[in-house]
Amino acid sequence: MAVDLSPIDESLLATIANLHGMPKGAFNIRRDGQLVERHSSAYIDIETQTDHPGINVRVKPGTKGETVFIPVIITQSGVKDVVYNDFYIGEDCDIEIIAGCGIHNDSHKGSQHDGIHTFHIGKNSRIKYIEKHYGEGEGTGTRVLNPVTKVYMDENSFCDMDMIQLRGVTSTVRDTTAELAAGAKLVITERLLTHDDQTAESNLNVELLGDDSSVQIISRSVAQDRSTQVFNPLVVGKAAGRGHVQCDAIIMGDAKVKSVPAIEADCPDAILMHEAAIGKIAGDQIIKLMTLGLTEEEAEQEILDDFLS
Repeated sequence: MAVDLSPIDESLLATIANLHGMPKGAFNIRRDGQLVERHSSAYIDIETQTDHPGINVRVKPGTKGETVFIPVIITQSGVKDVVYNDFYIGEDCDIEIIAGCGIHNDSHKGSQHDGIHTFHIGKNSRIKYIEKHYGEGEGTGTRVLNPVTKVYMDENSFCDMDMIQLRGVTSTVRDTTAELAAGAKLVITERLLTHDDQTAESNLNVELLGDDSSVQIISRSVAQDRSTQVFNPLVVGKAAGRGHVQCDAIIMGDAKVKSVPAIEADCPDAILMHEAAIGKIAGDQIIKLMTLGLTEEEAEQEILDDFLS
């Protein structure tokens, strides 16, 4: 890249955004609360917000086949970074947005990033959004990530959101809200891993405001050691739309998981469903993999990787 990045910086960017060197097209890279480098493209403009720390990403109508990278990394202890990123997607677009935050903390001081993302998705547009969170470091300082995601979808738009917590995050509170106009379709896949004494809370609230709108929420999590997880997904049907909420969790050690999927119909033509399952790894699954030559630890990890993939 045009700026100097340490091996730690490069490793974090590879983990959360699969970046290896300078990305093509539009991107904004942020480190320790400061801009590292930014580029716009012919069809995507990235500009600094004037009233908040953060950026506006404006995608011109008809833009297709482009990817926007907006990763954040924190490598200094004691940093509390708050950023507001607003996305304005024109009509008839088809793009991918890759976000995510990685924290490296070797100190006793805590590090924190709160990313507030707001999406305005135009008619007939399709968006793929990938967000990965990751923490590492030998210090006792906390690694805190609190994302807020707001989605406003115009008629017949489509949004696929893949929101992943890899490991190493001390605590997280994830707040996601969405409003869907007629014909809009939203898919949210949330995958979380917690371990040690980590905590994770996820709150989702999706409103189906237009006829033929739909949402599918899929939550898959693994809670290890003494970690705690709480999931509160809610779908509200205010029109003749469809909603499905599915929460599945694997619990290990002395961990605790609470899942409270909820549905609310304010329209007689809304079709809403929810389900939840929490359980441990089945012993016969481990035995079957061990007969193929894996150790017990390798078999367990294979099952967890498959579950979270």
